[in-house]
Amino acid sequence: MKHVHKSEPTRDADGYLYDSGVRNSMKAFAAGGSTLALETAAAVRSASQAVDRLRSQGAGGRGLSAGALDVLARLGTAADEGLSIGELARAAGVSSRNVTGLVDTLERDGLAQRVQDRHDRRSVRVGITPAGRDWLEAFRQPTQRAMSAVFEGFTEDDLARFRDLCLRVVGNQQRIEQYLSTSGHDQPPAS
Repeated sequence: MKHVHKSEPTRDADGYLYDSGVRNSMKAFAAGGSTLALETAAAVRSASQAVDRLRSQGAGGRGLSAGALDVLARLGTAADEGLSIGELARAAGVSSRNVTGLVDTLERDGLAQRVQDRHDRRSVRVGITPAGRDWLEAFRQPTQRAMSAVFEGFTEDDLARFRDLCLRVVGNQQRIEQYLSTSGHDQPPAS
């Protein structure tokens, strides 16, 4: 994988890291205003990509996307009867169509299987296979080591606050999406 060279983060007057290349490129979008929200969005995206790259390496070349890995992990903790496509989609915050494609991939690789719902013959559930459980177990230790390394130097309080902040971003995005879908507007409300 080819890596694009990025500028090294430096510290601002308050001691917080920032990327001068991102800051400079965001100035045009901010039209003279603060670049902080734009820089933060870029930093969140960069952090997410860094974690996904580590997860991909831990996948041992098996080629599972982050989405397929998330579905497999959810199936690994599900009850014996598995989960419906709708349940998987709601848990992941994606469409049922998206989950169907992910399940197709997992099923093709022998990691998951569709089974008839015992209570509703019209419905199908998805369960993890023994090979899927083995795959998750082999993935667990390298992932734990990688996440420990990527969050090196973070205290438990740092991690809890960071998790909280990320989930608040997700909550705001969901509220905006709900507003846009029910209001007929094509832009979020001004804050």
